[in-house]
Amino acid sequence: MAEPQVPDGTAPRERIEVSRTVRAEPAAVFALLTDPQGHVAIDSSGMLMGAEGERVTAAGDQFVVHMDREALGDVPLGEYDVTVTIGDYEQDRLITWSVLGKVRPQIGHVYGYRLTSVVGGTEVVSFYDWSDIHPDWRARGIFPVISEAALKATLGILARTVAPYRREEHS
Repeated sequence: MAEPQVPDGTAPRERIEVSRTVRAEPAAVFALLTDPQGHVAIDSSGMLMGAEGERVTAAGDQFVVHMDREALGDVPLGEYDVTVTIGDYEQDRLITWSVLGKVRPQIGHVYGYRLTSVVGGTEVVSFYDWSDIHPDWRARGIFPVISEAALKATLGILARTVAPYRREEHS
């Protein structure tokens, strides 16, 4: 996937951000995001197959995610494990992480969520940042590896997971 252009078309961007308001309190959203199984539950790519580890509670905490890259059909990596390492951690407000896998050199991209309490729920901003990737990976021209559409779809699954559809409100 080639690097997307900024709106004026002058330079490639190195970060994608998408947002959505969900009908849940920030604490409920954050609880999902700090649970390794929560990452699997909301993944829209189909790559996350399972996770092992305890709920994260601080920067530096880690857990393992079992991946299957064949879901994207782009790189023949098959099944493999990655270690998710928490970077920023602000209770009910911000969580970021990096992914350490079997590839060398390590890539250096960062994922995260920023939460803001709003009337009726939480504004959830999902972001993917590859501005500090290793030069060897930058030279390959394959970033971003996750699309804006995939981040938006994950937010939709997150919204459905933390605030299930209430039929009586839509009858």
